[in-house]
Amino acid sequence: MALVEHPGGNYWFLPGIAPYSCGVVASEGHEIVSVTLHEPVPYRAGFQRIREHLAREGRPLTALCSISLRSPRPFSFEGFAAFNAEYAEILASWQVFVDGLNPIARTNIVPVLAAPAEPSLYGFGYTRPAPRIRRRTFIVAGAGELPEGALSHDAIVALGDTSELGLATKAKFVVDLMSRRLAGLGCTWPEVRTANVYTVHNVARVVPEIVLPALGPAAVHGVRWHFSRPPVEAIEFEMDLIGSS
Repeated sequence: MALVEHPGGNYWFLPGIAPYSCGVVASEGHEIVSVTLHEPVPYRAGFQRIREHLAREGRPLTALCSISLRSPRPFSFEGFAAFNAEYAEILASWQVFVDGLNPIARTNIVPVLAAPAEPSLYGFGYTRPAPRIRRRTFIVAGAGELPEGALSHDAIVALGDTSELGLATKAKFVVDLMSRRLAGLGCTWPEVRTANVYTVHNVARVVPEIVLPALGPAAVHGVRWHFSRPPVEAIEFEMDLIGSS
């Protein structure tokens, strides 16, 4: 789908599905700032933290463009849909939707160690004026080995195969999906500042053989491996990308 401008947010977004967009890129003269909390907080309280932060920065609620969550355990597809409905209600109350489309890019991950007791806010991104900036700032939402728009168990790529070949198949699919989202945002791999990989499986081969070659010159920044699970049962490999301040 084509990029959509957020009229009150100073960014453009690549439409995804109801709970989240596929990614966001700042409008000209603005930048996306990424914020990471020292400790995750329950996500409903987290929205109040975001509200307070935006107020201090003199930014409207519509400047919010990305959310990063941490959950206690992977959801079933049905449980994920139920959670997404509650989450989307909060965003709707903030009036951030554009013609019924959810513009907020999102990553939701399950840490193996120190997982929260309930879905919690880990970080967020927002736009602010940056008249002298000369580079694009963007966030590509998290995605695992599931085709765009598909939310079913049977659609998972290499379902149940966590062998070396199976993991490579999954990783290649996710990297290709990241490439398509980057292109949709009008951005490129060399502009990526942070590439995050989320999996509990050994990445000793997939990172140097599949992920780093895609990054090209941005491979100098390396890859951050989070020993975590994607948010839905049976999905094994997820990534997101950040090119923000």
